[in-house]
Amino acid sequence: MNTPLPSSGAPDASFSVLGLAPVVPVVVVEDVADAVPLARALVAGGLPAIEVTLRTPAARDAIRAIAAEVPGAVVGAGTVLTPEQVTDAVTAGARFLVSPGCTDALLAAMRASGVPFLPGVSTASEVMALLERGVREMKFFPARAAGGTAYLKSLAGPLPQARFCPTGGIGPDTAPEYLALPNVGCVGGSWMLPEDAVAARDWERVERLAREAAALR
Repeated sequence: MNTPLPSSGAPDASFSVLGLAPVVPVVVVEDVADAVPLARALVAGGLPAIEVTLRTPAARDAIRAIAAEVPGAVVGAGTVLTPEQVTDAVTAGARFLVSPGCTDALLAAMRASGVPFLPGVSTASEVMALLERGVREMKFFPARAAGGTAYLKSLAGPLPQARFCPTGGIGPDTAPEYLALPNVGCVGGSWMLPEDAVAARDWERVERLAREAAALR
């Protein structure tokens, strides 16, 4: 069962990103004008949790626009690398944070942000270090390169309390294999946002692909 969508407004760390939908779209916004129609298409397709990566100059304004204009979206910031980016993202309206890895400074900033976060891990030692700090929900990245479903199955035995959002190299053909694992809450991916569809502003196609992704579990 999916987690009820959190209401908009002040930061709220009470919900789990892993429970919002089976797939979290990983979005790279080059043109802020695309942010709102793109997010509306994803939400209409059943994917409310939207990770906007902080890889472009338009990212922060895109988060702000989605937070203000797409009520059904739970917009978050991805590729969060520094405490300063944590502050900027939450100020812009990000309601969750995702990082490819984790440092002590970044973890402290994410904890202080007041929103849910998924720090990145790719080894058992990294998972154990976060579990020691009370973090149970993590991003497994880069999923395919780090061992894929076989590695996550291996982690489930000794570390059953850890749950993951695998991201990196996952598509519609492999997503169901990840989603079938007991320690996977959702997966991250961008296959519902083909470059040609975004370039053409073909939001109907994006919505259709989002709907297919939402039905994977």
